[in-house]
Amino acid sequence: MNILQDSSLLNFNSFGVNHKSKYLIIIENRDDISNIINNKDIRNEKKLIIGGGSNILFTKDFDGIVLVNKIMGIDKFYEDENIVKIKVGSGENWDEFVSYCVENSYYGVENLSLIPGSVGAAPIQNIGAYGVEIKDFIDNVIVYDLEENKEKIYNRKSCCFEYRNSIFKKNKKNKYFITHVDFILNKKPNYILSYKELKNLDKDRISLKSLRDEIIKIRNSKLPNPKILGNAGSFFKNPIITQSLYNDIKSEYRDISGYMMGENNIKISAAWLIEKCGWKGKVLEKIGVYKKHALVLVNYGEESGNKIKNLSEEISKSVKEKFNIKLEAEVKIV
Repeated sequence: MNILQDSSLLNFNSFGVNHKSKYLIIIENRDDISNIINNKDIRNEKKLIIGGGSNILFTKDFDGIVLVNKIMGIDKFYEDENIVKIKVGSGENWDEFVSYCVENSYYGVENLSLIPGSVGAAPIQNIGAYGVEIKDFIDNVIVYDLEENKEKIYNRKSCCFEYRNSIFKKNKKNKYFITHVDFILNKKPNYILSYKELKNLDKDRISLKSLRDEIIKIRNSKLPNPKILGNAGSFFKNPIITQSLYNDIKSEYRDISGYMMGENNIKISAAWLIEKCGWKGKVLEKIGVYKKHALVLVNYGEESGNKIKNLSEEISKSVKEKFNIKLEAEVKIV
């Protein structure tokens, strides 16, 4: 186990901000985690777990240990005529895992193509796109308890999944290191084509590969490549509002649209709200709002994440003043 001191985080966050950590450790297996806990010199340091760094904004140097998840491996451990169960190392790249599933004709996660980040981040965020949430395909999440120094297993129910949320993002935040995720995938087609961008696809001619290719095409048309332009994808969650508030907004803005969430709530587009407040495409020195998608904050070369945080707060303030809706960040701000 290699412990780096005063290490730059530039290559460990997709925003490309250049803050440092007191310690940085690459985690490749469960023994590495146990060794940290048993190391009297560093075990009491504050800890931050990251995977691909695609859903985090550093605003200052981190005074503690940054644990970079590099636990790899994809193991199919059960199969019958209907389903397959796969154990995946939490450090695996998410989209590469989706590609593996498509290549092997395992159905379920194809709508989640090209979402950045690692497999371990999927249950934390309960990632979702185009009518699919990962919670519906997770069997177990295997974690290492950093306080009790032992492995634990959470089944789907005990993960307490919600919209872009889970137990690992709430009261177990940075207390558990996710080491593996067990997925249950289908061997028979069950395409989800409910979103408007997918409704025109030919249901009789569609395939796993063609659906994945279409979703990648759609995402590439909207979202910048973080290797070229620093960003963390969607910065804010799509808010869920009451039917009454939705009706009030629609009386003035006929182009608003939403999706029912239960009987009396509606999920609406945060990007639409931000665009109506005039932020889309706006550039402020070395940061800004992406010209093709108002939900994406971008970095044109700024080294400090604090300025991006300030921009997000200004955007939230304007949406609150105009629509009486509080935006919640999907990106983790440190």
